[in-house]
Amino acid sequence: MPWRLRCLPVCASTELELEPWLAASPPPLAVLADQQRFGHGQRGRPWQSPRGGVWLSAALPWPEQATAALSLAAALGLALQLEALGLQPRIKWPNDLLIGGRKLAGLLPRLRWRGGRVRHAQVGVGLNGWNRVPPGAIALAEALGRQRHPQARPDRLAARVLRGLEWAVAAAEQPELVRRQAERRLWRPDAVEHQGRRWSVQGLAADGGLQLACAGELVTLQRHF
Repeated sequence: MPWRLRCLPVCASTELELEPWLAASPPPLAVLADQQRFGHGQRGRPWQSPRGGVWLSAALPWPEQATAALSLAAALGLALQLEALGLQPRIKWPNDLLIGGRKLAGLLPRLRWRGGRVRHAQVGVGLNGWNRVPPGAIALAEALGRQRHPQARPDRLAARVLRGLEWAVAAAEQPELVRRQAERRLWRPDAVEHQGRRWSVQGLAADGGLQLACAGELVTLQRHF
């Protein structure tokens, strides 16, 4: 896609930088920062964003007839880019990527509406490259087995993120393809806590919801961003 990019050495949040730009320019747009001071993930949780990772917010054209789940399509597009490096990422529903059970990337996807119609899609991405990471996370350099692996360079990773988002747009009208491919890469822990009970992960529903089972009961979780 004909991306227009803004690259910043440091900012409070790439999401905040993207919003006023969108008021004057149509997508596809992306803001990248070497470092964020106040990055956040879903539900406003802080996301550590030091130098060495990819901290990006993008606005994408999204087909009005699209029926694929944006969160799954974006996560799957990025997973495919990582698989090209020989990794086996897993999608932790609805919007994280794991390597060996440790968090490598988080996505914050949202559809923007106007007059009852989808105006565009917006996706924030935080991807650990060769930066220091908090407990429970992993950097791509570590996953590739080398502290300063060239494929973990932030500029190279940013290009992969954009290609992954392009894949998501191309697959937006193929919900079954997205669901089937995402389900193959779905993280399936021993149990998931839900309403005070332990459930097993069964798979993904047609609309991208997570299907859980417990004692013969089946529920589908939905997450709206």
